[in-house]
Amino acid sequence: MPRSAGPTCDYRVVQIHPLLRCNLRCLHCYSTSSPEESTALPLQIIVTALNLLRAEGFNAVSISGGEPLLYPELFALLTHASSLGMVTTVTTNGILATQERAEMLHRCANLVAVSLDGVPDSHNRIRGNARAFELMTAGVDRIKQAGLPFAFIFTLTLHNLHELSWIAEFAAGQGAALLQVHPLEEVGRASGALPGSAPDALELARSFVEVARLQREWLGKLTIQFDVADLDLLREEPERGFAVEPFANCGATPQSVRLADLIAPVVIEADGAIVPVQYNFSRSFQIASLHSSDLNTQLQSWKESGYSRFLGLCRTVYRQLMEHVSEELPFANWYGAVLQESHHFDDSSIYASDRCSRTFEQWWAKPATTL
Repeated sequence: MPRSAGPTCDYRVVQIHPLLRCNLRCLHCYSTSSPEESTALPLQIIVTALNLLRAEGFNAVSISGGEPLLYPELFALLTHASSLGMVTTVTTNGILATQERAEMLHRCANLVAVSLDGVPDSHNRIRGNARAFELMTAGVDRIKQAGLPFAFIFTLTLHNLHELSWIAEFAAGQGAALLQVHPLEEVGRASGALPGSAPDALELARSFVEVARLQREWLGKLTIQFDVADLDLLREEPERGFAVEPFANCGATPQSVRLADLIAPVVIEADGAIVPVQYNFSRSFQIASLHSSDLNTQLQSWKESGYSRFLGLCRTVYRQLMEHVSEELPFANWYGAVLQESHHFDDSSIYASDRCSRTFEQWWAKPATTL
């Protein structure tokens, strides 16, 4: 049987946010984490969920927070995920990366991603700490000394594109393997602290040009990833945005394939909810809860009914994006768009006749893709 049954790629991620506690109170925090937060998941229920999700085809774990280095069972969780044959990554602000922690991460993580919000003054302002940049670079030094591959994640806003060139030079100079550029989404604390700061279509187009320039400049020295959707490509291949009905005219059904063939990434939030693709996704699309009994039954139930509703949401977003795409501004933050729409989605907007002509069989056998 072909290896993929949907728009998910070979790298099928379970994003885990095991706690909300953080040593910082960042302006752009999607989860409103802070030093006062105490919500956290017990290790055993995460382990139980991972065992099942591994059987459902997921092969990678990405742990964030809050600040994951504050999670007491972090290394036990990473060790278990590794024992399942899963790729493991950790996203951190870097400040708490002591030598001991860095060496432990080297033993059980494949990559550490460190948040970087701009030049030192900008980073410190966003992080709410006058020494945040200094402490972060000290943590990165310890990660390097431990021999652990690392990356930087830069949150792009409407106002900081001019700092991206400096960011790329800094990342390359530090020896980072990857620089990920991710547009700000105005959720969590960002909705109140940074209103109107998410990059618009014009800024995404400008950013695309700048990222392309920097990719050429640092070719062979630094990989730069830009988390936006090319709407021209999305029009040609709507499966990249989950905007097709994959099982038309085919014997397969959502129940007959693994969950990872249908949806990836999935997100485990600190309250135990498993949601599709993005933190803060509307609970009306929740896949399961780690606190409810019989997790497997919940997953199968979502395949039967929740998945079709999720496809309806994505088709709605696809229509909206295609209606507003222009030749000059052909880019969008698909993840942000589908996240926002999930909180306003009206089931009556789904029409049985609104289906793409592509069938499951037409794209089952081709290499799986993602945005």
